[in-house]
Amino acid sequence: MKAYVAGVGMTRFEKPETREWQYWDMAREAGSAALADAGITYAEVEQVPVGYCFQPSTAGQRAAYELGLTGVPVYNVNNNCATGSSALMLARQFVEGGVADCVLALGFEKMKRGALGGGADGGDFSTSPVARHYAVMAARHGFEMSPPTAQIFGDAAREHMEKYGTTEAQLAAVGAKNHRHSANNPYAQFQDVYGVDEILAARVVHRPLTKLQCSPTSDGAAAAVVVSERFLERREPARRAVEIVAQAMTTDTEESFASGSCVDVVGQPMSREAARQAYERSGLGIDDVDVVELHDCFSINELLTYEALGMCEEGESGKLVESGATTYGGRWVVNPSGGLISKGHPLGATGIAQVAELVWQLRGEAGPRQVAGARVGLAHNIGLGGAAVVTLLRATG
Repeated sequence: MKAYVAGVGMTRFEKPETREWQYWDMAREAGSAALADAGITYAEVEQVPVGYCFQPSTAGQRAAYELGLTGVPVYNVNNNCATGSSALMLARQFVEGGVADCVLALGFEKMKRGALGGGADGGDFSTSPVARHYAVMAARHGFEMSPPTAQIFGDAAREHMEKYGTTEAQLAAVGAKNHRHSANNPYAQFQDVYGVDEILAARVVHRPLTKLQCSPTSDGAAAAVVVSERFLERREPARRAVEIVAQAMTTDTEESFASGSCVDVVGQPMSREAARQAYERSGLGIDDVDVVELHDCFSINELLTYEALGMCEEGESGKLVESGATTYGGRWVVNPSGGLISKGHPLGATGIAQVAELVWQLRGEAGPRQVAGARVGLAHNIGLGGAAVVTLLRATG
């Protein structure tokens, strides 16, 4: 059975501690918007997977209860930065498997200011779920006094630069592009435009990454209504629904750790395999895609993902972004929302917010950031630890 996204909604992504709201307020705002967009009530929803990372168990219920008290199953999902897309994947599986005809995928995060830590129990890496990943980094690069997530991705950037000649200006071009895109997105945390030189001159977080190449911590929520074909048949206008053509999730394999490379341990092999599976299941390839929302938690990860998705050959991603192929007027438009770097990154909401942007693009409803003639979109969401999800969507109208 086919699955469709019938409605989406999200809050503006905000800097933590700047808006007086709780996570359930965010969920109510995003969830209500998605239901209204789909033209349904919460009473029609049969299952609710809810993604978040920084709230206690059953926070999903507390959030969903803002939308209604109907007794439906609520599932609490936590998959690090891939949490939102994991909740969406559950929604799709419920629909495709015939378990439900109407599912609400909800994701939110209320975060603290400052960089994310990488350990557990106050920074004890020995008990962290990502201890094995950071051990690879430490063995090759040592451990510096910089934020651990920026450090492991920054070390991946150093490796890419050493192996392929990727330049700091090419890394900065990712940030410049995404900040420029976000200027047209009212949901984005940042809407300031920066040039490559300004990005290179910003404070260094972990060489070669500067602050304007790193995604911020954010508060916010996003939601998507996923429905079956038979549910759509009873609705108008069904043409506004966007088909989930294929979706694939992968986790780490031996390849992630065998090379001792940070490029591999931060998830490029997972992303490559998830993309391969999605292409195989859909019969589509990267040449069929018009618009991409990918996981640019740091500028280097956008470059690594270009290669994983097949947008260029290995090692050519720096040249690709520099050529203008991934912005308006190029072959693809990547992160028209501003991406994680400029739109923001509330972990539980990110993957669903990516799909919300693609739904608006494929309906032709993205306003000044609209990608002309967009018919096929690809979302890529990755979580260190690890999980990678690739989703292919197609317009139906």
